[in-house]
Amino acid sequence: MLSEAMTALAAAGGTALVQAAGTDAWTEFRQQVARWFGRGNPQRENAAVGRLDQTAVLLETAGPTEVERVRLGQVAAWQARIEDLLESLDGTEQGQAAEELRALLAQHASQGEGSAGQGGLAVGGDYGSVAAGVVHGNVTLGRPADGHTSPGPENDPDDDWPRES
Repeated sequence: MLSEAMTALAAAGGTALVQAAGTDAWTEFRQQVARWFGRGNPQRENAAVGRLDQTAVLLETAGPTEVERVRLGQVAAWQARIEDLLESLDGTEQGQAAEELRALLAQHASQGEGSAGQGGLAVGGDYGSVAAGVVHGNVTLGRPADGHTSPGPENDPDDDWPRES
């Protein structure tokens, strides 16, 4: 049985893999993860590449109504694979593999890749906080070109929210 920290690492790994699939960072990240799974064995590395490619295809071809279910299923599958590999190693090897995976995930995160499925929003980089949501329609960021501004809370006649003065 894995420690809580190892289980959390496996969960982070599964999430990172699924989020990276289909992004610009995928090819390099995929190869690094396959090498991690292979642990020096070319057959295991090739098998991991095949599973990683299958994940990317499943996510890419999932329809709008099934994409979240597929995404969650793939995160769980990769978490389980990572846990299985870590459990198969003895104490020293397990610690080394965990450190390698942490470094791999940190390197991937530092590249500032953001990704999202259909209708989603993701932000990557060194940010203090991130908000995300589903947007239906167009989104414009910045000041409108025509100079029009929306009324703020201080001058909105329909806003009856109590304020401190």
